[in-house]
Amino acid sequence: MKRLVKKAQKGHEKAFLNIFRQYEKDIYRMAYVYVKNKEDALDVVQEVAYQSFKQIHTLQKPEYVKTWLMRIAINCAINTHNKNKKVVPLKDRQEDLLVSEEKDITLSISLQHMMNVLQDEEKSIVVLRFYESYTFKEIADLLNIPLGTAKSILYRALAKLRNELKEDKRYEI
Repeated sequence: MKRLVKKAQKGHEKAFLNIFRQYEKDIYRMAYVYVKNKEDALDVVQEVAYQSFKQIHTLQKPEYVKTWLMRIAINCAINTHNKNKKVVPLKDRQEDLLVSEEKDITLSISLQHMMNVLQDEEKSIVVLRFYESYTFKEIADLLNIPLGTAKSILYRALAKLRNELKEDKRYEI
């Protein structure tokens, strides 16, 4: 991987594409948590590809390329999410939920609703910890926060999620 990154840093496009493709799904999942729809998440992935290609020379430690890409993804997703807050949608979001019968719609709605109670930083940490299997140290490094802060934010987020579950009468805890 180090060799591939060094090659990409010298401007080799195919090397960069090989690196980016390895992490594209992870970037998409992270983006989707913030923007909550396929089209915007794909736009974020495209923006991350552009930004990371343009800035690959700034990556100092090739072994942290995934962490570096995920940080760019979080920033791009937050920017897109903030821009979208200012836009009034023309169609009802409920139409998007009726797209696929193979998904468990109730579970999907519940999880999305629960994630909406979290602040952006809390969402990031929950996704990184439980969906991307990052360690607390990796999360702290990625988000540029102290290790103890990463743990505190995660535990606060989990407490919020537990409270949300308790309030929802469909679930018994």
